[in-house]
Amino acid sequence: MPKKSAIKRCPWPTAGDPVYLAYHDKEWGVPVHNDRKIYEFLVLEVFQAGLSWSTVLYKRKNFRKAFAGFDYRRVANFGRREVARLLKDSGIIRNRQKIEAAINNAKRFLDVRRQHGTFDKYMWSWVNGKPIIHKPHTLKDYPPYTEEAAAWAKDLKSRGFKFLGPTVLYAHMQAVGMVNDHTVDCFRRDDSSKPAVGRSRQS
Repeated sequence: MPKKSAIKRCPWPTAGDPVYLAYHDKEWGVPVHNDRKIYEFLVLEVFQAGLSWSTVLYKRKNFRKAFAGFDYRRVANFGRREVARLLKDSGIIRNRQKIEAAINNAKRFLDVRRQHGTFDKYMWSWVNGKPIIHKPHTLKDYPPYTEEAAAWAKDLKSRGFKFLGPTVLYAHMQAVGMVNDHTVDCFRRDDSSKPAVGRSRQS
């Protein structure tokens, strides 16, 4: 085992932050194919817009509880009572527009599943079913978004999804492994060959 000080990581995780480091080391960039997990990341990305990702990570458990374990079927049925409850929940980010967007997106998520069978199948079609491999060296090498993210964001908007513009969507693509954006010297760089997270596509 190499010494911890010798481990090379991407430049963005905050050193000494165990939650942030664990997210980078175990989740970020690993291909996800489970629909409930995909919806979870979409919800978190919506709430992260304009804030730091670490803020969302530290509230992740609270979001999971508040949004019915990220069961998009249940969230799609949330109404005024649930919105009122969420607006009083200090464990999450209490932003009405984002709360309503998460509920709306659950409904649109179901629409996509009815059309494509799974959201996973639809989502991965935007990268031809396999991760796009980039070779970033520094933070400056990360683009705000790519052509694929812009095209997908346009399609999602046409389907009625909210708060998922190109920049937010590109962050989602990085998170769920549609893009491999680990820096070339990061110890997680070779993870594209490891098994995907949550292969069950029926959840």
